[in-house]
Amino acid sequence: MVDQSIAGAAGKVAEGDRSGRARLVIVLLCVALALSMFLSLRTGASDASAVGVIRDWLTGAMPDDAALGARDRLIVYDIRMPRVLLGVLIGAALAVSGAVMQGLFRNPLADPGLIGVSAGSSLGAVAVIVLGTTWLGLALPLAAFCGGLAVTLVLYRVATRQGRTSVATMLLAGIALAALAMALTGILIFMADDRQLRDLTFWQLGSLGGATWPKIASVGPIIVLALAVMPFLAKGLNALALGEATAGHLGIPVQRLKYTAIVGVSAAVGASVAVSGGIGFVGIVVPHLLRLLIGPDNRYLLPASALLGASMLLIADAVARVVVAPAELPIGIVTAIAGAPFFLWILLRKRGVIDL
Repeated sequence: MVDQSIAGAAGKVAEGDRSGRARLVIVLLCVALALSMFLSLRTGASDASAVGVIRDWLTGAMPDDAALGARDRLIVYDIRMPRVLLGVLIGAALAVSGAVMQGLFRNPLADPGLIGVSAGSSLGAVAVIVLGTTWLGLALPLAAFCGGLAVTLVLYRVATRQGRTSVATMLLAGIALAALAMALTGILIFMADDRQLRDLTFWQLGSLGGATWPKIASVGPIIVLALAVMPFLAKGLNALALGEATAGHLGIPVQRLKYTAIVGVSAAVGASVAVSGGIGFVGIVVPHLLRLLIGPDNRYLLPASALLGASMLLIADAVARVVVAPAELPIGIVTAIAGAPFFLWILLRKRGVIDL
């Protein structure tokens, strides 16, 4: 009975239950993700045939030109396929993290990038790149995770008083923490040598170009574990929409929910930033777009966000690879060009509703 009350609290809207539409949208998003992955495998400066490589794998047949077949397999398997899988993981991680933070703070403007979590993760990663692991004794994903977690915990402490979270304080504190993290990052960049500066400049703009199987092996388990935990938060996030006191009366362990959400978001965003750099707006655009389409029920919103976030990042990466081919545009630029107008539209749509 309690579960039904919690699900109904946020899963229904004024015009009725959207669960049927949500299930249909999730099925369509699965198809869209499969198409996006195939498109991404085929996209690139090289004319390598992903279709031919896949056909060879399935049939075991050798191509007529063995040298050309070996080149195609190298490009598709060692370059494009890790990039596609990394794009799926990072897109899903950023979108679901945005949805969880919006549910936690009960505001559609919450986003790991806007409130400083991504900046904290970047600070941790840059510290490892510039100072070296021998100084900190931390791997890159772990350092990025610690940076994002530290910013998230400070933000939550500052914005929450007597069990209530102030949206205005959250956004302003997030801006301040992001500025502080960026300032410390700037100091580290000032200390970097020429080789590190070239790497950091491109990395900060966001890119999937450095995707390799070892990188996926290092951050993949962290992201997958975080994504596996977050759907279990759906019921609690639905209840939290009614207020923390009401959620507590419904039997939700509110404090444990908050800490689990914070650690999960920090792990997902930190691991993503460690290998891809700064990719903005995915975490705010995807959940908000889906809320308009399928409603606010996190039982459907979280998996749908993972699917749409992965698809959108793969499409953005494909655009980044072809728009200035054979060079490559940083993917963070593509997501910013697409996401910034959408964010402005959200602000205009909410004008008069959100009091900052």
